[in-house]
Amino acid sequence: MAGAAVGAAGPWEGGQRRAERARAAADAAAGGGRHAEPVRPAAPPVLAALGGRATAPQPTRDGLGGALDGLLKDSALGAQTSAAVVDVATGQQLYGADQDTPYTPASTIKTATAAAALAALGPGHRIETTAVADGDTVVLVGGGDPTLTARPAKEGAQPAASLKELADATARGLKVRGKGRVKVAYDASRYSGPPVHPIGPNENIAPVSALMVDEGRLDASDRGPAERTADPAGDAARKFAGMLREAGVDVDGDPAAGRAGDKAERLAAVSSPPLSALVERTLTNSDNDIAEALARQTALASGQPADFEGAARAVTGRLEKLGLPLSGARIADGSGLDRADHVSAAFLASLLARAADPARPELRPVLTGLPVAGFSGTLSGRYGADAAGRGVVRAKTGTLTGVNTLSGTVVDADGRLLSFAFMTTGAPSGEGAQGVLDRLATAVAGCGCR
Repeated sequence: MAGAAVGAAGPWEGGQRRAERARAAADAAAGGGRHAEPVRPAAPPVLAALGGRATAPQPTRDGLGGALDGLLKDSALGAQTSAAVVDVATGQQLYGADQDTPYTPASTIKTATAAAALAALGPGHRIETTAVADGDTVVLVGGGDPTLTARPAKEGAQPAASLKELADATARGLKVRGKGRVKVAYDASRYSGPPVHPIGPNENIAPVSALMVDEGRLDASDRGPAERTADPAGDAARKFAGMLREAGVDVDGDPAAGRAGDKAERLAAVSSPPLSALVERTLTNSDNDIAEALARQTALASGQPADFEGAARAVTGRLEKLGLPLSGARIADGSGLDRADHVSAAFLASLLARAADPARPELRPVLTGLPVAGFSGTLSGRYGADAAGRGVVRAKTGTLTGVNTLSGTVVDADGRLLSFAFMTTGAPSGEGAQGVLDRLATAVAGCGCR
């Protein structure tokens, strides 16, 4: 019943479950009048509330130590472990174990990428893909939206920018101008530098391009590993040209890379979902392609080159402005696939506390995008039906070979909202390490530790 309820509620959208948003809209449309339907008692919540009570008592360092110290010594974690627990209402660190030593965070670094992008651009920012007319050539100009799709829209899903809609609107614009035959070019110059991630060609990420469709996936998937195209921009342009032909435009030859001239006329444009939705999708599904796009969008907003190095500088700069503990930290990419990333548990826990700060409402999607234990995203397969942390722990996972991390939030047994980060390197078994990390988070959630 719990799983069905969460599934019916749908994914997060702008900080609210889509089903909740639809229900609110329906209530408003009904005008709030009386109805003949019988009144039923409200069901108890399936998931723990995201917020906590600032008036609830804080757990103590000794109390948290009693709950966590033994688990951190579990041999399944390996020799290098670190931990931090922060009180969200005050920003005070309540517990730490090697908390200031930077370790490889793996995908938990996506919380930092997301926070930097939201701070730089705001949650309502959208990424445009445009088509312009330059003489007898239509130029498809990429803005950096990896979720631009060539697929039919999915019912009930957050609508992505549609390449088909862009092609149809472009065809109408050409008809108005009396142009029935064109060439097609494509411009992916908004990003610079090497497109291939430092880990090399990999099923976990496509070459990073300002122009791509469906994250460069060569199958029907929308998350997880998949075979990727080596030429995202060229593939997108070829699909666009085919759609123009379907719309009645004669296209000469194959698309080629190029740039529009200064006198090019804008024909049509489509926009990505708002940045808040992109952040939530990034964190829930641990989406590497969107994460790298967020880092590059942060670079563009910060006056840095939109390449791996410029994006790293821009993200680091935004995090410094948020006043986070970055001593010894190194941001190398946006996704966490690069082992050169290094941050501390204190940084990760403090970041989530900052995202809950009422004075920084633009950062809220960092929290609403966190997977929910046993129910969504990368935590859907963890925390079994009888696990105490199921539906209570909200956390971003991080996994590389030999690296396991977990960073998130819980409302403890007294109603206090806490953020936490647990990191380990060199565990003998990834599955074993994940199990202990999950128990650590559950221990914080169950704490009235005083």
